[in-house]
Amino acid sequence: MYAIMETLISLLLMTHLSVAVHILKLLNEYSLTTTYGIKTEQLPRFNEYDFIIVGAGPGGSPVANRLSENANWRILLLEAGGPEGILQQIPLLSSLNTKYDWQYTYEPQKNACLGIKDRRCPCPKGKSLGGTSTMNSMLYTRGHKLDFDIWAQQGNYGWSYEEILPYFKKSQRANLREPVDEWYHGRNGYLHVQNAPWSTPLTAAFLNSGKQLGYDVVDYNGRQQIGFSDSQLTMVNGTRCSASKAYLRIRRLNLDIVTEATVSRVLIDDNNHAYGVEFIKNNKTYRINAGKEVILSAGTINTPKLLMLSGIGPKDHLDELGIKVVKNARVGYNLGDHVGFVGLTFLVNQSITLLAKNIRTPESVLQYAINGTGPYSTVVPAALAFIRTKLATDARPDLELVLRTRSFNTDGDGGKSRSISREVYDAIWKPIEGKDAWGIWIGAQLARSKGRVTLRSTNIEDHPIIDANLLDDPNDLEVLVEGVKLAIEISKSKTFQSYGSRLHDIKIPGCETFEFNCDDYWRCAIRRLTTTFNHEMGTAKMGPPTDPTAVVDPELRVHGVGGLRVIDASIMPGIPVGHLTATVYMIAEKGADMIKQSWEK
Repeated sequence: MYAIMETLISLLLMTHLSVAVHILKLLNEYSLTTTYGIKTEQLPRFNEYDFIIVGAGPGGSPVANRLSENANWRILLLEAGGPEGILQQIPLLSSLNTKYDWQYTYEPQKNACLGIKDRRCPCPKGKSLGGTSTMNSMLYTRGHKLDFDIWAQQGNYGWSYEEILPYFKKSQRANLREPVDEWYHGRNGYLHVQNAPWSTPLTAAFLNSGKQLGYDVVDYNGRQQIGFSDSQLTMVNGTRCSASKAYLRIRRLNLDIVTEATVSRVLIDDNNHAYGVEFIKNNKTYRINAGKEVILSAGTINTPKLLMLSGIGPKDHLDELGIKVVKNARVGYNLGDHVGFVGLTFLVNQSITLLAKNIRTPESVLQYAINGTGPYSTVVPAALAFIRTKLATDARPDLELVLRTRSFNTDGDGGKSRSISREVYDAIWKPIEGKDAWGIWIGAQLARSKGRVTLRSTNIEDHPIIDANLLDDPNDLEVLVEGVKLAIEISKSKTFQSYGSRLHDIKIPGCETFEFNCDDYWRCAIRRLTTTFNHEMGTAKMGPPTDPTAVVDPELRVHGVGGLRVIDASIMPGIPVGHLTATVYMIAEKGADMIKQSWEK
């Protein structure tokens, strides 16, 4: 990443004035100290606000925006991280394992992640204004109609697809290439959704291969999800459009935003009513009151952590840690994710990938700095396919294939972004370093394995225990095996063969006893090179009062505790198909409306 900055600086010295001015403007807008036009406060200006929101990601940022539309309400938004940085705005670059990442990891897995360092798959989560939307792959997918209809059938009134689609559209400002189902997209929302302005030939090859296999090229956020598609991205003019950039670049006197403020617990009185929060900034502890509600939007990992530290959680677990139980609830359970496999690599005989030497050029940097296009304006997951395998049990696709326009041998970090062990990397990818390669990541969409989040201690600084329990259900493994077979068929298509594509066939360490490319070999390989798509959800499950596993009700109010709601991915009762960020924006828009309806009557 620093090499890119050095290249930009050197270009400033060698290019003509207009280019230099443009780059300076870019650096100024996205400098490490700016808040991108977002007004922040060092500390809250008042001792009491009407609403306190914890977390400035795709849950909290929209809620802060929408509630502050009521000029009679005071809103406080607290974020543990700081402002975004310049490198987060460039789509191709990554801020994983930096100060913008909580750098969580799963507990060592029994059935998965066996080729990952210490068997601990990474669990990156954003720690800045914008939350994880500042560091994810920017993919905007909404899930399948049936996902939400099932939520409603479980007693969650108001959450059917027909009822939530207007909130997807409300959040969105779409500017997409064909094919696009116009009726399903919004044009006036805060969140920009676009296709990447530049792509490698691999994207077209992937889409053509899908057609050769009999699939349609579709708008996966429209009427039909099954098929092959160009990626729809949370992007504007070649830069990342995070939650904070979308929703917080507003100037409202009734909205205070405080960064680098780590909330340590929710304050709850003897009547089980939340009346404020405690937070830490610069090693000092502060308490702020909420006259109406506290809203937790800290995410699937940190929201259950805060609930439990505040006395809302499983009684036996809280008793072990000496935490006074306010409400015995199934907080931290139901942890779900899209489990995947990252071990497929295909070599090609032409320079059509995002190999470092192909893109780290003055021309590529200038192309981005001047026009906002070129390699730096794209993302590695360039196209998607949603497929129903023979194992599917309803109309939803149970498999996602993600085209990756480079592989670990070309990403420049030796697989560190996914914590691949040195032994595995050296055996598989080191022999082909410097060669053009691409990949397909496979994701099980309706994964049945469930994990749990628990507290490690009562210290807010300690990371929680995240046991994802990956591949515990054998069906998840079998769906991935079917995905591997389909991915290999794609690579054999006429289009990919025109680039000399071939499957990299060095056996993964630990799987040498199996015949390469048989089902048992792939089962072994998947258990070693497991990933999740980091779509963690479900740890504060939504459900009616009759559901003993539910933490919040269909209006996102915590069961048994007044003045407290949860608005983030942790409320999802089941995991939707695709990537979850778009759904969190929808939840936030709907949640904000429900709060308004409660208090504006």
